[in-house]
Amino acid sequence: MIASPSNKLLVEISEHTALIRINNPPGNTWDIESLNALQSLVEQLNSDITIYSLVLTGNGEKFMSAGADLNMVATGGKAAAADMAKHFGAAFSALAQFRGVSIAAINGYAFGGGLECSLVCDTRICATSATLALPEAAVGLLPCAGGTHQLKKIVGEAWAKRMILFGERVDAQTALRIGLVDEVISPENLISRAMTLAKQAYRQSPISVAASKKLIMNSATTLEEALANERLAYAKLFDSPDQAEGIEAFLNKREPRWSTD
Repeated sequence: MIASPSNKLLVEISEHTALIRINNPPGNTWDIESLNALQSLVEQLNSDITIYSLVLTGNGEKFMSAGADLNMVATGGKAAAADMAKHFGAAFSALAQFRGVSIAAINGYAFGGGLECSLVCDTRICATSATLALPEAAVGLLPCAGGTHQLKKIVGEAWAKRMILFGERVDAQTALRIGLVDEVISPENLISRAMTLAKQAYRQSPISVAASKKLIMNSATTLEEALANERLAYAKLFDSPDQAEGIEAFLNKREPRWSTD
């Protein structure tokens, strides 16, 4: 049974999807407890072969997450900040490597680590009321959970600099225009849309999704290297019953019954 080790992170399972809500009011901030809970949850989901996708959102209507709990950093000093950064890295690295499909449903303010957790998801959708920012430089810090790398990768260097160096906040429509999010949805329909997207993964072989995701995230630097990696992964899929089942289901015009069901 999938269970969160902390009430700061709520989880519910719907068919093959885990819906995870950040629940640390008032701003749904991240702290060591919730970061450890996220890492634990992803590890549980990875070990449950019936889970194909996850949706990450904030509990309530106002915040996805306001980022790190700065009170912990302020009272603990450099050592606490370094420890917090380590836990951010471990948790968000685990989320990035989730073997299934991950969807960030940005329901409100997503600042700092609240945006960074979304950046490592496979796709991002946001409510029309959402505001996204990496404001760490305004308090003498910088993004330490992959923000400088992931934001540049997604929106390019110019917009990464505007958001990090200038502290520019972007609204939902700007986020869509620059490619930071893939869809903008009304707040009341955000979660249902995220769950609909998650269900699209049910038609894909979980084994194929995991292999494809690794290749997309792979650091191959040339086409030749990428082709070699793809050939190896492609051939390996023939060792799985999903390959035969997928073709048979297609030819017989029925839904596939994956080996993980």
